Amino acid sequence: MSLTPDSDSSTWLKRFWWLLAAVFIVRIGVTLLFVSGADLAGDEAYYWDWGRRPDWCYYSKPPMIGWMMGVIGWLTGNAEWGIRFAALLLGSTTLFIIHRIALVLFDARTAFLAALLVLLTIANAGLNLLLTIDAPLLLCWTLGLLLFWFAAQKPACNTRWLALALVIGIGTLSKQMMLAFPALMLVFAAVSREDRALLRNPRMWAAIVVGMAFIIPVLKWNQEHAWITLEHTKHHFDGETRSFGKWISRTLENVGLQALIYTPVTFAALVAAMLAAIKQRSQLTRPVLFLVVASVPALACFALLSLRQRINPNWPAAFFVPAFVLAAAWMRGLLPTKANPVWQRWSLRIGGALVLIVHLALVVIFATDLKSINKLASIRGWREAGIEAQKFIDKAPKKAFVMTLGHRYNAALMAFYLPSHPRMYRWENSGTVQSQYEIWPGPEEKIGEDAIIFDPNPGTGLLKNPVFTEGFETLERLGDISIPLGQEKREFSVYLGRNLKSWKTVKPE
Repeated sequence: MSLTPDSDSSTWLKRFWWLLAAVFIVRIGVTLLFVSGADLAGDEAYYWDWGRRPDWCYYSKPPMIGWMMGVIGWLTGNAEWGIRFAALLLGSTTLFIIHRIALVLFDARTAFLAALLVLLTIANAGLNLLLTIDAPLLLCWTLGLLLFWFAAQKPACNTRWLALALVIGIGTLSKQMMLAFPALMLVFAAVSREDRALLRNPRMWAAIVVGMAFIIPVLKWNQEHAWITLEHTKHHFDGETRSFGKWISRTLENVGLQALIYTPVTFAALVAAMLAAIKQRSQLTRPVLFLVVASVPALACFALLSLRQRINPNWPAAFFVPAFVLAAAWMRGLLPTKANPVWQRWSLRIGGALVLIVHLALVVIFATDLKSINKLASIRGWREAGIEAQKFIDKAPKKAFVMTLGHRYNAALMAFYLPSHPRMYRWENSGTVQSQYEIWPGPEEKIGEDAIIFDPNPGTGLLKNPVFTEGFETLERLGDISIPLGQEKREFSVYLGRNLKSWKTVKPE
């Protein structure tokens, strides 16, 4: 007996909710296992430390991730599981919104397929496991797409435009990429005959202005800090001088990374769907045109940029969201081309197999002695190192401030895993601003106090460094920390610096 359209829609909606619930439960288990077997990633701890000192911007990013980390730390008592669970909530909500976009534009079966295609990617697995700036950005971007479509449906509705303005603003405070969203709105209004009147609609312009106005305090902060975020960001776009062979290898690397995180067959399907839409551009329906405008131009720009330099895999992530919905519609035959079920079948098979392998690998690695392999050393041993480091702090003759050397991750991870969660200071040996730690007040505010100093490179001659020998009255080596990590070790030499006499501050140029 065949299903009626309404019952068919209800069936696919129920399937989605069952799928979302099942995946959420499974990922809770994987998250708990990951928490027990691995420490925070360096960036997660770094953003957590931002959250302890809320501001309107930070060294390299707008403030939202810091604010989120601050709230998470306050709610969970700085528990590691709170950060992991927040990533899962944001990722699951984003998947729900992607489903909703496809449902509004097409139908329940296409929405289910779009959600499933996204779900069966390595990128989505990572998004639900690690809390980085991409989690709030993708949530705001997908919600922005949905709200813009709703506003375009009822352009006289003030509430819809206001909601869109707020989402654009929150997204702008999450990551600079959100500043491209208004351009997407304007391009769609310009190329869609049915929506060209939006260009004369003051509500859309007001939504853009209000949304982008959220960047004002970020700009003011940067003005006060020598535009350090802009200086940091522009280094990502420095060109590379290379031979033809290196040019080819780097270009293939960029494509290969995207194919890996979105799984090879699905990535090929995304490209095929976009090419099919471009080929039939004069016959596209309004929903399909909306998805094309929201994905193809930006992804084409990234493809051209990849010919010049390395592209971080997460940079174009927001523009792949509408591409997934477009691919689902293409597979279902909702574009002006014939449906090809082979793409759907193999995208789901290969994607499902790779995601299953990744999750099984996590279970096997963190439930067995395999977690001691060298490749995982960067996310292990910090918890134990923090416990050992706390013993040196507790034995100090009087209260001392805490400082680390080396990479910013050393400072951030030590700050998180030291049970006392002290304010951490960092020495940057280049004498320039390389992280948020050089923007915050440094040890110069601790003149006259003692310091416990953690050096991640034992035996490198810290006592011979004039910055320390001249800055402190005396320096005494207290001992060492050594945490076995299979064939590797997490090591620190621990020093007591008595009576800080002076400190050369580092300020943005």
